[in-house]
Amino acid sequence: MANRHLWLVGIFVALILTVPALNAHAATLSSASLSVSDPRPSALSSNYTFTGSSVTTGVPGTIKCIKIVYADTASGSTVPSGMSTNGGGVTLDTTNSNYMPTPASWTLNKPANGTLTLTNAAGEIPASAAARKVVINGITNSSTADTRFFMRINTYNNTDCSSSPVDSASVTFILTNASTLTLTVDDTLSFTINAVGAGQGCDGTTTTAASTATTIPFGTVSAASNAIVCQDLQAATNATNGYTIYARYTAQPANALAQTIANHTGTNTTPTAFSAAGTESYGYTTNDTTLGTGTANRFTSPAQEWASMATTNAELAYESAGVNSTTYRVGHQVGVSSTTKPGTYTTTVVYTCTPVY
Repeated sequence: MANRHLWLVGIFVALILTVPALNAHAATLSSASLSVSDPRPSALSSNYTFTGSSVTTGVPGTIKCIKIVYADTASGSTVPSGMSTNGGGVTLDTTNSNYMPTPASWTLNKPANGTLTLTNAAGEIPASAAARKVVINGITNSSTADTRFFMRINTYNNTDCSSSPVDSASVTFILTNASTLTLTVDDTLSFTINAVGAGQGCDGTTTTAASTATTIPFGTVSAASNAIVCQDLQAATNATNGYTIYARYTAQPANALAQTIANHTGTNTTPTAFSAAGTESYGYTTNDTTLGTGTANRFTSPAQEWASMATTNAELAYESAGVNSTTYRVGHQVGVSSTTKPGTYTTTVVYTCTPVY
């Protein structure tokens, strides 16, 4: 009877010895990825964002250490050439990281280039299992392009990142050279002189004769009334700093005997009201109220003012930036006296549009 009992005990002991040992294994994070804010080789201050799901939130989900390793092989520890993770500007992005409930309570350590640890002595349990992020700012990228590199991340329930991880993942990333985009936009400028008919309003006056694109024909002028002819100047450009339109004449209007018509007393800098009928005078005006030199509205305020033409360029219109088609009305006025010498008086008026690119 005693022998039988001994045999049963032996069987029981044998059964206990054959039960396999229960070893802890790290859970592999799913949907794991790593994004780099600036993937160009040697780029400074790049932000590396790790995202993973299937995060352990139950026992033993209290995390006290997160270890991140950047390496040039899947299982190695050699940091990619030129990469720097331990510079002074490398920080944990506490705003965008959410792997831990209170990122600001975690300490970033830089034990070696290519290795970072985040520690919290009290530990925290991730608030959610999905889309947990750890964002490290300020990393200097490797100098090598088009080569696969690796980032391994492990979480631990102790502060020295030892023993078996709670969760782990290994992800790859590649740095690529940027593509230089180029395009060319040609300079553009259009400038035309257009006719204005007789009887048209022109800078506070009314035209007495029609112009053409190439003529300012006052016709026969007497001391009884002044003659007025206008032209429209139309311009457009893509020049960064717009353009200035200038006017000049080649000489005072003169007849065959070289006798001339007197200039108006006003100047481009200080235009004045035009002389009354019966006074010999020739001058011009513009309706542009935003000239680029001197007083911007000097031709239009307090009333329409006139200036003497000169043989050097004087400002007639101005734009400070590129514009689509804009039209300015320019007036020419002449008066003669009872003693103005007879004859046909001529000169050439020259308009110049100068863009500033």
